[in-house]
Amino acid sequence: MLDIKTIRQNIDLVKTALKNRGTDVDLNVLIDLDARRRALIQEAEDLKAKRNQFSQLMAKGKSEGIDIDARKNEMREISERIKAIDGELKEAEDAVTSFVLEIPNIPHESVPVGHSSEDNPVVRTWGEKPEFSFAPKEHWDIGEALGILDFKRAAKITGTRFCVNWGAGAALERAIISFMLACHTREHGCTEVYTPFMVNRDSMTATGQLPKFEADLFHTDMDYFLVPTAEVPVTNLYRDETLAEEALPVKLVSYTPCFRLEAGSYGKDTRGLIRQHQFDKVELVRFAHPDRSYTDLEELTADAEDILKKLGLHYRVVCLCTGDLGFSSAKTYDLEVWMPAQGVYREISSCSNFGDFQSRRGQIRYKGRQSKKSELCHTLNGSGLAVGRTLAAILENYQREDGTVVVPEVLREYMKLDLITPIS
Repeated sequence: MLDIKTIRQNIDLVKTALKNRGTDVDLNVLIDLDARRRALIQEAEDLKAKRNQFSQLMAKGKSEGIDIDARKNEMREISERIKAIDGELKEAEDAVTSFVLEIPNIPHESVPVGHSSEDNPVVRTWGEKPEFSFAPKEHWDIGEALGILDFKRAAKITGTRFCVNWGAGAALERAIISFMLACHTREHGCTEVYTPFMVNRDSMTATGQLPKFEADLFHTDMDYFLVPTAEVPVTNLYRDETLAEEALPVKLVSYTPCFRLEAGSYGKDTRGLIRQHQFDKVELVRFAHPDRSYTDLEELTADAEDILKKLGLHYRVVCLCTGDLGFSSAKTYDLEVWMPAQGVYREISSCSNFGDFQSRRGQIRYKGRQSKKSELCHTLNGSGLAVGRTLAAILENYQREDGTVVVPEVLREYMKLDLITPIS
C-alpha cells in the first residue's frame, strides 16, 4: 500500500498518477480522515503531558503538604478523555488503513501513459511466426483429437473451465514444469521453494489481493484462500521479517496450481486452456534492494523470456501502460506468445516490480550491517511461465498436418518422446 505521509506531502502528484491509471479515488476524503487521526494523536499527547504533570504535582504535594484535591476532578476528566480518545483513534486509524488498502500503486515514471491494452507499446519481439502449408487448428481441437485434453469429463467431474490431461498430455504438463524449474534453478540462480496451496487472509492482504479482489478468489470455510498464484505464499515467506542487505536480491522460484474464479470474465476465452479456474504455473519472485530493483525487473523478465526461447516459441514483450497496470504493480512487462490458429498473441507471463507497495503491507524489510534502522525492500514477481498456456502454445506451434505434434527438443529428455500421436 502507499505511505500516507507520501500521499499527504505529494497529493497533486498522486492524484495525477491515479488519474493516469483510470482510478476514481477521492483523496480529499483520505486527507480529511488522516487529519482527524493526527488531531486525535496530538490531543492525546497533550492530555498525557498534563496527566504526567499532575502525577509529579501529586508526588510533590505529598512531600511538601500541598493540597491537590481541587485538581483531582480535572485529572479524572483528563483520564476519561484519554480513554475515549483511544477508541476514537482506533476507529480513525482503521478508516485510514481501509481507505489506503483500496488505492492502487503509483506507476513508475518510465511507464507510458495510456488507457487500455491498445496503448501498450511493443518493446521487442523474438523469433519468427511459424509457417504452415495447411490451416492450423486451435489447441483444444488438437488436444481432443489426440485424446490428450478432455474438457467434457472435467466438466462432469467438476464443471466448466477445467481440463483432464491424458497420457502424453499429462506427461507434457509435467515436463514443462520440470523443465522450467530446472532452468530457473540451474541457470538463473533461483532457489526452489514448495509452499502450501492455501493461505490466510493476512497473506492475501500483504500481496494486494485483498480486500479489493475477494470476488475473484476461492475461499474456504476456515477463512483460507486457494492461491491465485505462487506469488502470494512465496512473497509472504518473509512477511514481518528483516533480510540482510547483502543477501539481496533473494531469487526464488516455485511451482503451484493456481485457482481463480475469474468472476468478471464470463464469455471471454471460455474454450481451451487460456482461462481456466485451475491451472499450473511456475512463478519467479524476487526481494530486491530499492536502488536496483528495476535492473532486477529486466533480469527477471529475461529469465522468463529464456524459457520461451529455449522452447522455440515466437513472442513479443509489451510494456503495460498506466491504464492497464495491475493493482499492485509499479511497472509490468507482459510476454505474449504467438498462437497461430487464432492469429493472435496471448499473454503467457507478466513480470512486475511492485516497489515497496507489498513490502509495506507485509512489513518486509532489509538492514545493512552498519545501518541504524531497517528499510522496506522492493518485491518483484513474474510467471516463468504459465504452464497451461505454454502447453497450448506448443500444441498450436508444433502441430503437423496429420494431427500429430512434435515435442520441442528441450522437453524430450523429460517426456522420453519425440512426437505426440493419438491415444489408441
